[in-house]
Amino acid sequence: MRILQLGKFYPIQGGVEKVAYDLTAGLSERGVDCDMMCAALQGGSRIIPVNAHANVICCHAWTKAAATMISPAMIFTFRRVCGNYDIVHVHHPDPMACMALFLSGYKGKVVLHWHADILKQKTLLKLYKPFQSWLVRRADVIVGTTLVYLRESPFLEAVQSKTRCLPIGVPPVEEDAEGARRIKEFYGGRKIVFSLGRLIGYKGYRYLVDSARYLTDDFVILIGGTGPLHDELENQIRVSGLEDRVKLLGFVSDDLLPAYYSACDVFCLSSVQKTEAFGIVQIEAMSCGKPVVATNIPQSGVPWVNEHGVSGLNVPPCDSQALAEAIVSVTADPAVYQRYAAGARKRYCSLFTKERMIEKCLNIYYYE
Repeated sequence: MRILQLGKFYPIQGGVEKVAYDLTAGLSERGVDCDMMCAALQGGSRIIPVNAHANVICCHAWTKAAATMISPAMIFTFRRVCGNYDIVHVHHPDPMACMALFLSGYKGKVVLHWHADILKQKTLLKLYKPFQSWLVRRADVIVGTTLVYLRESPFLEAVQSKTRCLPIGVPPVEEDAEGARRIKEFYGGRKIVFSLGRLIGYKGYRYLVDSARYLTDDFVILIGGTGPLHDELENQIRVSGLEDRVKLLGFVSDDLLPAYYSACDVFCLSSVQKTEAFGIVQIEAMSCGKPVVATNIPQSGVPWVNEHGVSGLNVPPCDSQALAEAIVSVTADPAVYQRYAAGARKRYCSLFTKERMIEKCLNIYYYE
């Protein structure tokens, strides 16, 4: 059996690309031939070896518009090689991948991975919707990261019978005790609330910053990531007089991430829109045994990932005070904190390991 993961960008940055790559790597490590085809703005079209059973096939992109790579090379390359694969696993939303499949004449099995609805790019959706509808009909199986997202998506109402749940799984974040010690020491032993993501609107960071007004000086909020709202958030911090309580860390490298996860007392996902369909950072924190404070985003899988009262607490979106109260509630009593920490680690181990994702994916390939 030969598999192709089709869609999104290279280098790996967002959650969709990470899932596609992790599936490629995880399946190939088990001896399954599995390649990944995606678009790249830099470096030109090329093949990047992963191991003896996998390659990343990068297709040159002209530009990026409306969060979509414009890559005619993907269309031509896929059409040329698609016959080599028994299953094409398409990662949505990615109009370029859909167009490549549509124009290819491929007759094999198609697995459609429905990561999220297209919400922000409304003009693009009007143009793309006929092709999206075709893709939904064409797919033999449609997988989603949570049952709630599959059930609530208005685009999947008529095809519920061919949907299957495939929760994202990640390797556990390795503990970095020495790095954590240095971070804790730098912040004077205060309780650390860590968050990580692009500094964009739907992540709700304005509310996380504002939540510091309701916390005492015993807490410090650390936000890792870059994005277009950096200056606006810095200004909010300065105007609110929160310079000592909220720090924007900027880009946090993969080498440093384990130290921040290890150092934090609570991980916070403050997102406010259904665009946040799952929240991989939640399960990375859970793998470290860190309680999570997240938001009850309607129709999103986020509050399912973080089980309320077990791995942490979920609060209404856009509510700064509720975020602060949940953070205090989780950390106030050592016994309660340990219960949440244990619940977070147990939930990760039972639902969100990379091995479990690969096993479920293989079952879908073979038996669905």
